[in-house]
Amino acid sequence: MTVVVKIGGARAVDPEGALADVAHLTANGEDVVVVHGGSTAVDETLEQLGEEPEYVETPGGVVGRFTDERTMEVFEMVLPGKLNTDLVAALQAEGVDALGLSGVDGKLLTGPRKSAVRVVEDGKKKIRRGDHSGKVEDVNADLLETLLGDGYTPVVTVPMLAPEDGSTPVNADADRAAAAVAGALGADLVVLTDVAGVYEDPDDESTLIDAASTPAEFERVEDAAEGFMTKKVMAATEALEGGAASVTVADANVNDPIVAALDGHGTTITPGAVGAAVDGGVDG
Repeated sequence: MTVVVKIGGARAVDPEGALADVAHLTANGEDVVVVHGGSTAVDETLEQLGEEPEYVETPGGVVGRFTDERTMEVFEMVLPGKLNTDLVAALQAEGVDALGLSGVDGKLLTGPRKSAVRVVEDGKKKIRRGDHSGKVEDVNADLLETLLGDGYTPVVTVPMLAPEDGSTPVNADADRAAAAVAGALGADLVVLTDVAGVYEDPDDESTLIDAASTPAEFERVEDAAEGFMTKKVMAATEALEGGAASVTVADANVNDPIVAALDGHGTTITPGAVGAAVDGGVDG
């Protein structure tokens, strides 16, 4: 079994339990790929530099980051720089032979750049140009499988590479990058976040949706997803349609979060549940 674990970058997500679980799984012969984001750290760095992070809303109601040239520079500094290095070092301390990669390394994550995006501003639909983001369409699965076969645990982050745009590094949504990796490897995807899964009522933890294995059950999940959870559900769709074995959205802050998710804690979605993939138009 191969497990792809997406560790969220929100301030409320503590990665310590997940890293211990990665060590446990790899020690027991499981192949694990870690994918991480870091939007919170990027926002904090931008603010320290005296700049304001910018988020936009698509006509479909999905909110995402608008990545201009300066923001892209900060992404390259923070994600494959400090955050990836810190996670790799923490895994090494747990006895895991971790190896850090950005999507640019070995053309690991590639796809087209969206130099212009459709947004809604003041109730009006507009086209914003100058965006440095894209959507992962291809994963160098051979590279990951070679590393896994040699006993390494890849720790993957954006940026991705837009080859047709002059081999330009661009931002991509980390949940959807993890989905692409899980699909390419036929893996189980565990998306760790700061809540227990998808709630029918976001203000009521007792309304957790445990599983979706049919289109009707998945429609409940889609209807319930709000805010940041919208992209995680979108990522689940893309992962399963790409070939992933399952997707579980679960709490990063419980004991043994990855093992618990694989044992059914959280919201688990299986391939029979999904329909057509959705493209939200912005990344970040």
